Amino acid sequence: MFSACQNKTTATEATAAETAAPAADSTGRKYLAQPLVKDIYTADPSAHVFNGKIYIYPSHDIETGMPENDNGDHFAMRDYHILSMDSIGGKVTDHGVALDTKDIPWAGRQLWAPDAAYKNGTYYLYFPLKDKQDVFRIGVATSKLPTGPFKAEAKPMEGSLSIDPAVFTDTDGKTYLYMGGIWGGQLQRWRSGKYDASNPKLQEPGPQETALGPKMARLSDDMLGFAEPVKEVQILGQDGKPFLSGDNTHRFFEGGWLHKYDGKYYFSYSTGDTHLLVYATGTSPYGPFTYQGVIMNPVEGWTTHHSIVEVGGKWYIFYHDTQLSGKTWLRNVKVTELRRTPDGRIETINP
Repeated sequence: MFSACQNKTTATEATAAETAAPAADSTGRKYLAQPLVKDIYTADPSAHVFNGKIYIYPSHDIETGMPENDNGDHFAMRDYHILSMDSIGGKVTDHGVALDTKDIPWAGRQLWAPDAAYKNGTYYLYFPLKDKQDVFRIGVATSKLPTGPFKAEAKPMEGSLSIDPAVFTDTDGKTYLYMGGIWGGQLQRWRSGKYDASNPKLQEPGPQETALGPKMARLSDDMLGFAEPVKEVQILGQDGKPFLSGDNTHRFFEGGWLHKYDGKYYFSYSTGDTHLLVYATGTSPYGPFTYQGVIMNPVEGWTTHHSIVEVGGKWYIFYHDTQLSGKTWLRNVKVTELRRTPDGRIETINP
């Protein structure tokens, strides 16, 4: 995924006043919310509530001086910092480096947007990373603490591919992992079922072909692999037909996330080059999901990526923009309340 500040490995805190909204920057532009941390650049926030506390698992943006391109080579992240807070609007703590590429045996480059889960006394960190052949895979690392440090498995998850892992545990205890992103996320390179290293632009479906969907599978009981073959998630329009690849205001691009509300499954995602966060609903974690509307209009910056979590009976969306830097590859995470109409539809947010 395409997916101020110097690196810090010690805990830092931001006050509630610093993250309050709305406020204007030096140019007079107003933002709905303020960055949760300002000492490092963070993006792609996956938020969870563990033992009554909020933990955020973001990617960690750094400046490398690499030129921008459609493959996202300028997003050259190398480690993860985990953030926590006791409540929305409360102090935010940066717990330092939780996992570094140098400690991942199969690592190549580009440690992009992660997610996390908890089961049977262990915390699991799922992460996309290019292997030594420059192919994105999904890895998993474990810790006894939600803040890490995490120890990576020796190999990526068998059958994994692309980017943006998102983990969902249903009310019956079964856990599922969703993944995928086109362009730099390489999802289009897997159309034949095998990785194709040739020109990725030639592999993306044509405008009148069915768009590529994200991939998913139920996780094994040990949370380290898949319990079943990986499947494609189908996203449909209100007419019951799959979106076409050329319909870039509706088709899946990257950044999938699943949450459950009032017995219904909400699959949300980024449209990429049209910069929207949108959602679709279904009756099963496997889909199909029917498109419902826009969650968030474009943020400042090229990329958009989110997570949705319930905290204290209210729902919140964690997201990022480029308020601190003005640069697409140096982002900052934020949070704001997610509101619904009485029938469960999500109200569109203007960030």
